[in-house]
Amino acid sequence: MKQEHHTPAQIERASMEIIQRELEERGICLPEENAHVIRRVIHTTADFEYVENLYFSPSAVGRAMETLKTGTVIVTDTNMAKAGVSKAALKRLGGEVFCFMAEPEVTEEARKQGSTRAAAAMELAGVRYPKAVFAVGNAPTALLRLCELMEEGLRPALVIGVPVGFVNVVESKERLVETCRKYHIPVITAMGRKGGSNVAAAICNALLYQAAELIQPEKRGW
Repeated sequence: MKQEHHTPAQIERASMEIIQRELEERGICLPEENAHVIRRVIHTTADFEYVENLYFSPSAVGRAMETLKTGTVIVTDTNMAKAGVSKAALKRLGGEVFCFMAEPEVTEEARKQGSTRAAAAMELAGVRYPKAVFAVGNAPTALLRLCELMEEGLRPALVIGVPVGFVNVVESKERLVETCRKYHIPVITAMGRKGGSNVAAAICNALLYQAAELIQPEKRGW
């Protein structure tokens, strides 16, 4: 079989063309503001159900990009999600990404409270970076703790809530949407059971790439 696509850029471009063609064949027209995020999640998962599963609060993408252009911190709930966030785009925008799951104080706080490290990590992140973008791809307990912190006054720039699984996953996402709506906090989530750290990173990257292009569209290099 002849291999027509050799470089990562060629493969990605071909993949995006296939995705767009299949969307058109299914009669799906994506909302312009959210299209880049949805396509990148499909590219990461090969799952077209995300067309229906992904929920965006009004103007979430636009508000997120405005924030990311200022070099905002991203906080993830797993090192896998952290590793998947584009460091080239972050560098171009002057941003950073952190995961506090391995911090000794997180482990100790989780032990004291009888909670999970993911929940304790969100609490620590809320103290250090209260206006960060929070990207949760694994732990429903992290989302639930974020909701509690928002009730207490935390105001993140954006919450990406896409944990995957069966226990408290659906409920945590529903509560996230309700809490963010109550306090007018931008949110992107994958309703239902689907998600994962790879999806959280994909959403972050879609937003980062768009924000970086708005600053230096002629120098895209990832």
